[in-house]
Amino acid sequence: MSQKSSIHFDISERKVLLRIFDIACVLGALYLVGILFDFDYFMINSQHWVWSIVLGLYLTIFATIFELYNLQKASKFEIVVQNIILTSSVTVLFYLLTPFFTPELPENRLQIVYFYISINLSLFIWRYAYIVLISAPRFFKRVLLVTSGSKVNEVISTLQKSDPNYKVLGFINTDKSEYVRDGIIELKEFGLNNVSETVTNHQISEIVVATSQDKGITVKLYNQLIDLLENGVPIREYTQVYEEITRRVPVQHVEKDFYRYFPFSRSNQNKLYLFFHRLLDLWFSVLGLTFGLLISPVIIFGNLFANRGPMFYTQTRVGRNGKHFKIYKLRSMVKDAEKHGAQFAQKKDNRVTKFGKFLRKTRFDEIPQFINVIKGDMSVIGPRPERPVFVEELSERIPFYEIRHIVKPGVTGWAQVNADYGSSEADALEKLQYDLYYIKKRSLFLDISIVIKTLSTIIFFRGQ
Repeated sequence: MSQKSSIHFDISERKVLLRIFDIACVLGALYLVGILFDFDYFMINSQHWVWSIVLGLYLTIFATIFELYNLQKASKFEIVVQNIILTSSVTVLFYLLTPFFTPELPENRLQIVYFYISINLSLFIWRYAYIVLISAPRFFKRVLLVTSGSKVNEVISTLQKSDPNYKVLGFINTDKSEYVRDGIIELKEFGLNNVSETVTNHQISEIVVATSQDKGITVKLYNQLIDLLENGVPIREYTQVYEEITRRVPVQHVEKDFYRYFPFSRSNQNKLYLFFHRLLDLWFSVLGLTFGLLISPVIIFGNLFANRGPMFYTQTRVGRNGKHFKIYKLRSMVKDAEKHGAQFAQKKDNRVTKFGKFLRKTRFDEIPQFINVIKGDMSVIGPRPERPVFVEELSERIPFYEIRHIVKPGVTGWAQVNADYGSSEADALEKLQYDLYYIKKRSLFLDISIVIKTLSTIIFFRGQ
């Protein structure tokens, strides 16, 4: 069988493509402006190669902060326009304010306008082309699912929500359970007899197996899948695909074979990584507490007239290895908020004061936690510390919940920048998936990514 090739891009490939073409289009536009106009502020040549590197670095950092590489938003032009303006404005501002690594300010200030317009225009044109061409259905990854009919909706919902270019075209039912259409997604059910013909006729890019061999994979189907694999058709297991696309561990699908799914990152035991991680903890804590002192008049004034009560509060949380500690926070709720017992904070909790909403949106309420970081109870980055009563409850209901305690809890973390506010057991499960992904993939690069995403959360007022 000869597999028809269909062009598609994985998540990582599209993000790399966006980054490369963002920089290439901006530099290309500036080079063109330099040829067509009297523009000598920014030049691309062997003598000033550092200028281009610094511009590319600023552009990549701020484009990440302002979510130009969020694939769900990168396919919506109205959101892209807003984020391009924010990115280019901050990029140009920083570029102008660092003349040691960048050109000196020109005497003709009109050249700064050329510089700013060139960056915006080039990004607008390229991103519009990306939406029209690369995000078009012709580049979707076309997927065939091998699973039980009753599990189809559960399997595809998260995958297609996380990656808009990941399209499940149909499925092969491995048992007699009936597929019931859920929502607007309509899938074709293909037969077991000639899988290779299905793959060829529908230009399938990948086959995802979401069932074990002893639960529906017959010898005949198994042999067909082996033949397809030998002919170059990618075949992958569902939990692997789930983790890659959603960037969280599908703990609800993990059974007793624990270490197959959790080969923890070596960084958790790497003394050099842990040393530098601790140095960064202390550095960020000093910066955070200094910033807290600078804005303390605003906080004191707001607490005095809006919160009307103690400004700080402490609460017992569970830390590394299950050890309890006292966490410090700025009070954002009314006094005696839990007079009826411990309860999850809700998304629109009426116990939160008006000033408390501001503290939560900006994440200012968490500034005192840098004291916990300095004391060694917490890290800047890690799973969110939970209260003992909730840990006990969730550990009984959610498998492997206590694994998140093998590292220090954090002021921010992979779950905090990706998941919604935890107000239910389902939310706790989702956050656990992100926490376990962080523990599994922990690295300096992932830490930097979390810091940048945290800045996005603060800038766009997404704190809760």
